[in-house]
Amino acid sequence: MECEMPQVNSNKDEIKAILEETKTIAIIGCSPNSEKASNKVAVYLKNHGYTIIPVYPKEDMILGEKVYRSLSDIPSDIKIDMVDIFRKPDVIGSVVDEALKRDDVKCIWTQLGLVNNQATKKAREAGLKVVQSHCTKIEHAVLF
Repeated sequence: MECEMPQVNSNKDEIKAILEETKTIAIIGCSPNSEKASNKVAVYLKNHGYTIIPVYPKEDMILGEKVYRSLSDIPSDIKIDMVDIFRKPDVIGSVVDEALKRDDVKCIWTQLGLVNNQATKKAREAGLKVVQSHCTKIEHAVLF
């Protein structure tokens, strides 16, 4: 599959504001394997004061946090500011749809190399901020 270029994206100032305003991050595809990028990013974010909510098809706990099977499974009393996606581009649309059913998600963030312009356009049109094909860990380390 050819790598799509992000048509919908935030600039550095918006990314900094997103990272400053965000408190809780649902990490879609948060692996229990410490060698995987999603796990390393989750550890970094947790160590920098963010509350992380792992979303993964297996496991009960990852990094000491309760694991949910999907974004929809996270109770509505748990407020989510950002959805950080480590899943293939063709899954991003369904994650965005789940995020739009909640009233708390403010940002959809897709990790390096992950682009789905159609899904992120839908998110942006619904009022969410969008960051595509950027690593939360790298951006945070550079900006802070």
